[in-house]
Amino acid sequence: MRFSAVTERLAGQGGAKWAVHFRAAEMAAAGRDVIRLTIGEPDVPAPDSLAEAATRAMHAGRTGYSDGRGEIGLRRALAERYSATRGRPFIPDQVMCFPGTQTALYAVMCALAEAGDEVLVGDPMYATYEGVIRATGATMVPVPLRPERGFRMAAEDLAARVTPKSRAILLTTPHNPTGAILSAGDIAAIGAVARAHDLWIISDEVYEEMVFDGARFTSPLADPDLAERVVAVSSISKSHAAPGFRSGWCIGPEAFTEALLPLSEVMLFGNQPFLADMTEAAIRAGSEVAPGMRARFAARAARLADRLEGETALRVHRPEAGMFAMIDVSATGMSGTDYAFDLLEQTGVAVMPGASFGATLDGWVRVALTVGESQFDYAIEQIVAHATRLCGQTAGTAPRADQIVS
Repeated sequence: MRFSAVTERLAGQGGAKWAVHFRAAEMAAAGRDVIRLTIGEPDVPAPDSLAEAATRAMHAGRTGYSDGRGEIGLRRALAERYSATRGRPFIPDQVMCFPGTQTALYAVMCALAEAGDEVLVGDPMYATYEGVIRATGATMVPVPLRPERGFRMAAEDLAARVTPKSRAILLTTPHNPTGAILSAGDIAAIGAVARAHDLWIISDEVYEEMVFDGARFTSPLADPDLAERVVAVSSISKSHAAPGFRSGWCIGPEAFTEALLPLSEVMLFGNQPFLADMTEAAIRAGSEVAPGMRARFAARAARLADRLEGETALRVHRPEAGMFAMIDVSATGMSGTDYAFDLLEQTGVAVMPGASFGATLDGWVRVALTVGESQFDYAIEQIVAHATRLCGQTAGTAPRADQIVS
């Protein structure tokens, strides 16, 4: 039996990247105590108000077919929110609704790239990006996000990789896995490259409400000079601790959403009306859980950095947003993958190898900030002890991330 070419393009995507996570699950199933700092899910359940709103809508009969673009109430709420936060007007017809950010990203990518095209994306990157790009037939072109620049994309690195086949730039801000945020200057410089080469900008902004105190989020959607070439995707998965509800959207030029509509209709024909009503209420009310998550994740990242940089040879990139922190483990002489397996076997603490997110992070690991305080602090103790065994006691020798010139 034959399969389509897309199955070949996606063969092998994903499994090897999660080998440490799967090994941790095996160890836990065998009865060993394991702390899994591999997956980024909110550290609180979805608010009861979401389930209550969805239930009310279902009981009110909101279980029929949806508008192919998504329900007008939700699209109106999103247009109002983006108009207020981006400083320029948006209308409901610039919004399309999907089951989560991932589906929105896939639909947007299918509308903008195809076989023979190239899509430029920062390395490191979220684990599904390569597959999303490959699924369209396009080729992914990694652009290194340099640690010394705080993992923010540099326009000169981007421009050096543009070819006549380049079609789009895929940005993530705030960034997963590093927690870096593109500045307004970064976006202006990247936008200049996009305008010079007539490229689309796809902006994944799902961590927008996970920005820590003292940092500032800027969206490419806010730049009127980029209005006709930027499409953003997001959802309530992170902001409202609701990943299982699968409620997301894209927003961009009206001509783009008009062109995207037939593709959306053959995929899913809009999101569920009762979830749209729930999401509309959530968008209008704001998140009751995001402030607490931001504070906890920032505090855990700071504790991790203070301990490791004060007591070991490991260095931490201090995130500005999100649910993760990155540890540079190159002082151990091990790759991030070897280090992660060794840490797991020796201590029961599971972290993600940086190489799972791109070649730039071969000597790094990613740590989820999403477990409770006692578990997280115990994990820090184990990481410190493990690093001391590997490298010796080197207190004060590792440079702090905020001392690195960016």
